[in-house]
Amino acid sequence: MARPLTKSSDTSQSELPIQAPVEEPIINGPYDEPKFWWAYDKSGKAIKTAGRRKASYFWTTQRVMSGQTQMSLEGIESDYGSEELGLVNDLRADLARWRASNYENATATTKKLLTHWRNPERKRRFFFCQIEAVETVIYLTEIVGSGRNPRWTAAVSRERYEALCSVTDETLESTAKGLFVARLVDPPQQTQWKPLKRYGCKMATGSGKTVVMAMLTAWALCNRGAVPGDTRFPRAVLAVCPNLTVKERLQVLRPDAGEESYFEMFDIVPSQMRSLMLQGKVLVTNWHGFAPESPHAEAGKNFTVVNKGEEGADAFSRRVLKELHGLGEVMVLNDEAHHAYRPAPARFAAKSKRKKRDEGGFGEVSDADAEEATVWVEGLDKINQAVGVGFCVDLSATPFYLAGSGWIEGSPFPWLVSDFGLVDAIESGITKIPRLPVSDQTGQPDPKFFRLWDEIKRRLQPADYLKGGKPKPESVWRYADAALKTLGSQWQERFKQHAESRPGQTFIPPVMIVVCDNTDIAQLFFERISGETQEEVKDIADEEEDDSEEFGEGSKAKGKIRKVRQFSPGGLPFPELANSEQRTYTLRIDSKLLADAEAGEGSTKEKEAEKLRQIVAHVGVPGTSGEHIRCVVSVQMLTEGWDANNVTQILGLRAFGSQLLCEQVVGRGLRRLSYDVDPETGMFRPEYADVYGIPFSVIPYKGRPTKNPAPDDKPVTQVRALPERAGFEMRFPNVEGYVLELRKNLIRCDWNKVQPLSIQPMEVPLQLFVQPQVGVRDGGVGTSSFALKEQNREEFYANHHLQTILFELARQIVIRLTDTQTAKGGKMRMMARHQLFPQVLEIVSEFAERRVNWKGADRRELGIQIYADQVVSRLTDAIESDTDSGEPPLLPVINRFQPHGTTADVRFNTIRACHPVQKSHIDQVVLDTLTWERSAAFTLEACDSVRYYARNDHLGFTIPYEFLGVSHVYSPDFLVRLSNDVCLVLEIKGMMNQQDEAKVQAAHRWVSAVNHWGQMGRWDFHVCKDPAMLDTELRYLASK
Repeated sequence: MARPLTKSSDTSQSELPIQAPVEEPIINGPYDEPKFWWAYDKSGKAIKTAGRRKASYFWTTQRVMSGQTQMSLEGIESDYGSEELGLVNDLRADLARWRASNYENATATTKKLLTHWRNPERKRRFFFCQIEAVETVIYLTEIVGSGRNPRWTAAVSRERYEALCSVTDETLESTAKGLFVARLVDPPQQTQWKPLKRYGCKMATGSGKTVVMAMLTAWALCNRGAVPGDTRFPRAVLAVCPNLTVKERLQVLRPDAGEESYFEMFDIVPSQMRSLMLQGKVLVTNWHGFAPESPHAEAGKNFTVVNKGEEGADAFSRRVLKELHGLGEVMVLNDEAHHAYRPAPARFAAKSKRKKRDEGGFGEVSDADAEEATVWVEGLDKINQAVGVGFCVDLSATPFYLAGSGWIEGSPFPWLVSDFGLVDAIESGITKIPRLPVSDQTGQPDPKFFRLWDEIKRRLQPADYLKGGKPKPESVWRYADAALKTLGSQWQERFKQHAESRPGQTFIPPVMIVVCDNTDIAQLFFERISGETQEEVKDIADEEEDDSEEFGEGSKAKGKIRKVRQFSPGGLPFPELANSEQRTYTLRIDSKLLADAEAGEGSTKEKEAEKLRQIVAHVGVPGTSGEHIRCVVSVQMLTEGWDANNVTQILGLRAFGSQLLCEQVVGRGLRRLSYDVDPETGMFRPEYADVYGIPFSVIPYKGRPTKNPAPDDKPVTQVRALPERAGFEMRFPNVEGYVLELRKNLIRCDWNKVQPLSIQPMEVPLQLFVQPQVGVRDGGVGTSSFALKEQNREEFYANHHLQTILFELARQIVIRLTDTQTAKGGKMRMMARHQLFPQVLEIVSEFAERRVNWKGADRRELGIQIYADQVVSRLTDAIESDTDSGEPPLLPVINRFQPHGTTADVRFNTIRACHPVQKSHIDQVVLDTLTWERSAAFTLEACDSVRYYARNDHLGFTIPYEFLGVSHVYSPDFLVRLSNDVCLVLEIKGMMNQQDEAKVQAAHRWVSAVNHWGQMGRWDFHVCKDPAMLDTELRYLASK
């Protein structure tokens, strides 16, 4: 007997233990049955376990928990555990045998389809979870439900199946009390009506439920088309969904949709069988269409004089099914089927303390939810009574009851026959891996950003609340600011990675979701993230319309109040999220407006609502109104139909009362971007979503690196400066920039310090071939019979003389040089530019002759921006004042607040490999590359020409430089005090790229300026490209 599930009156957020992050959550391939799963011991350590996780649900004496999520609500004294879903596990065993028998007793059509779907050579393979869900429904219909017993002893026999298809009051009462009793039927409130047969398939968000619906449709219609008399298979398929957006997307299930249908896109039906499908019909509708028609309605309009009485089941079916009516029994596909539940009968309903429904749609079932569930299921009852429903297939990522449904909160639907939840999907790489906070500097078990809303509420003072008991939005912002900026920084880093990887190209940006407690908080966060506000403006009426003097009343200014968008881009935390008149990057979702649009309800705001729905439905889709969205601020969790795959961060600023809700919200951000298999592992490469403030626990998530790792992580080493080695202290100036203060405007260039430039045809092709692409090509670009055409830059060369290009380079360098001068006014600056230009032009011309490796390219390649930027940057760094002619030297600009750094300040923890050393103020050298840096450290220890040295790790020694017009800082590897008292800036480097060359150029300029300054001794710079030569090179440098 299953464990009783007792309802709790405690509505506070569960105290969930944070589990240790696993090393690599993806341990299974997406196309094969899982072979491993992560199990957690009592300490929270993840153990890679052979076999497949048993399908189960979790319970506590306080509250049932969703999915494969086990929690303790009241500490270690709480009573909790798990119970296997026996029917699901038994069906898995039967399916394995049936699969091995080559689908014994299945129809010939079914065997062809299953063979087609399981073919490993398919261009677009189906996930194992998709195949398994389809196989389960087929097995129950064709084998068990048809009484065709297999040759083995099946765990789910015909007798057991028939028992599962019957229900009694005792069964319902047991379920209401918390005993999980599997059944495959859902009896209506009208006891004289037939019960619905329901097969529930739990499939994680992003695992391809729509494809499964298409496969089941193909299976049903092809079988009926092949054998018209076989009534096990319907000729009519009804797909029901929760809103208009999903309804539009599910049109791909219609066989007559042509190339837009999933049958074509995913090659679901072999070409020779596609005609069979056309003999059946598919209708897609949202549950709103099931709403009972008014007795006064006629042809879609209401008339007072019309009174047709209550709409009967047959009239309802004719209206709803349209052309499906008259085709016999229908197969129903319920998408997002957790909306399609039947409240428990009042006589059995679980009694619980009512929870307050909040603005975000969280808590107990709302009136709107209850109406949706009732209308949806009762509509299916009427269809079943009128024409018959062969069976329903319920697809959902979270097929569990909510509080207020009359059933135990979080208990699974009893008709589940297939289970592939979020944990399974993460382990198979089908979804992104959520990354949650696991530790911070506080050392507390719960990091601040894990239960963020609890932390905010803990810090709120009485003055931070409004009269109604809600926290002030400004106070929430104050205490959430650090979390937002930390998470937003991760988004910004990802955004810049996308931008830098596609310079000059349009790309789909990553998206951050912010889910708030109420509309006031959401509005404030939207305004402070986007810089967009609304101001009320009064329109004055035209004088002609407001001329009231002739009536003796005097004139009055009349007008309408309208709202005008205002934009203030300054002072925002992330400028990339700032809205403007031209473009919206941050979207504020009006939940009420969106709900109206999803229902298809007209209103005075109909256009505005539809516009919002279209944007939300197309976030991340190129060429649509949603392609530029980078941040979404909402109160409710995002509705079904949200299938953006570019969500990378989620911030929760509200309470989450159950793990079911956590899973629903987090699931909105876990759709993958790429489905390319790593050829080395046969698995998907991991993708991640960072989640703050949503305490989603006990799943194999990827933890972010921290300074306080779990005990089972790598050992921590403290690296620090030793007071007893104070004689080895190394000090360096904090240089922010340079000043070139010319008196006579005489300059020179030290060509020994100028890094050469190489034209890179492999990076910047000189020519390419193009070919017409006719029609739509599936897959990558390839050549065909169309003629190839070469394209190059000959027209550019012809229209740009080399001398013109050199002039432009010289002009840009002169501007940079003169802009750095601090003592000259505008008139003197202009005079300096006229005097400097001829000198700079000569230097630029000489650089083109002496320091460019053309590799056979046309010299006008210097006009290509990537090369032009490097020329300008390198020569600006290399040009210095002509001290031999009396000009003052180049000098550094020193940070006024922290003029120097020192090894004495070094103290940090690391899990990286370390090597103890003796000739350094710092006790250990951190080894990022074990071979090269270990070798370098050994040489520095042993070389007589080295007095002492320091590894530049957490030392803060940087050199400013510019590359491709962007400012950077360079951190060399070592500082070395040589025996000749020169402080050497040492870099250990093998292959050098163009950015490395820019660093070297900047380091030479830094050394020149600091030596001219003369306040911190003599300095030099050296790049060692072979550690075996380091000792020889150090001896040479020390002898200079």
